[in-house]
Amino acid sequence: MLNLKKCAVALGLAVAMPGTAFAANVDGPSVFWKLSMWGNPRALSAGMEELSKVVAEETGGKFQIKIFYGGQLSPARENLDALVVNGFEGAAICNFYHPGKNPAWMVFSLPFLPLGDPKVDKYVRSKMFEHPAIVADMERWNAIPYVSGLLPQYEILGKGKPPAELNDWQGKRVRAGGGLGSAMEKLGAVKQTLPAGETSIAFQRGALDAAAFPYTYAHVAFKINEEAEWFTSNLAPGTSECGWVFNKTSYDALPPQYQKLLMDNRDLVMDIEQAAYATQDEKNLPEFEKTMTKVTYSDEQLAEFREIAGKPVWDEWIAANKDKFDSQGVFDAIWQYAEEAKAAQ
Repeated sequence: MLNLKKCAVALGLAVAMPGTAFAANVDGPSVFWKLSMWGNPRALSAGMEELSKVVAEETGGKFQIKIFYGGQLSPARENLDALVVNGFEGAAICNFYHPGKNPAWMVFSLPFLPLGDPKVDKYVRSKMFEHPAIVADMERWNAIPYVSGLLPQYEILGKGKPPAELNDWQGKRVRAGGGLGSAMEKLGAVKQTLPAGETSIAFQRGALDAAAFPYTYAHVAFKINEEAEWFTSNLAPGTSECGWVFNKTSYDALPPQYQKLLMDNRDLVMDIEQAAYATQDEKNLPEFEKTMTKVTYSDEQLAEFREIAGKPVWDEWIAANKDKFDSQGVFDAIWQYAEEAKAAQ
């Protein structure tokens, strides 16, 4: 039978059912979880906010999840450290904030991976979150992967002379992490790996020329568009993994029915994230075009960029990590899962 409440929730609708509050569909003990997040509520957190509502409704208010924003519980770079000491029950993490802590996760930040299609992206990342090397990275920090943030492809906003030619990137100080940062270095840019919340201030102080963020929601969420004078529209150099992880001790302590409730709603979380990104694009793109110079590259320029900063960066990453984990296998898995997703469409 069709569950109207769940359908409405999946569409982001508020539902008022007649009579009293929802009865608990999942019985269990009273549990309160705290999740650590930097910045303000935004598209990246929209799915987890919905999860919080669903979990509370399904348990009659017994299982409560609250996201603490603005680094209230921990600085962005230290969320994994806090999970080790059971400082809270879950957190958002960005892989390139601490590459040494999650070396296998850095595969998600390699440039020009086949993740541009949202359906392919969701399938690949969901499968990768179960990959032994990805799971092992989190086990070292008493954490388990939950859902990908499904960050859109990055574009770059900046000040000063627009980089209409690839050699215009020479010497520009660009906030970009992981393999994406390495790709920009291949163009002669100077890589910076600032946390998102510090980037706008770095622009204001003249310490930064450009910043790569998930396009377009994150540029606006962190007010980069208020500082920038130009934006790239089709560089699409790659993305990162800012996903959600749970404290393993806390998760293991949950009754099985609560664990199942969390895992059964992973699709809901990711679908809402992607819908929120699309909604932001509809609002933000017209504003970008009104207030900034739009930089669009030719097919020839993009092909040159991929040749300079694609396979060479992949090969360097695989070689640098081959003694830490099966880096070739992790890299190959991305492409294998992408092919599976495309074949299923």
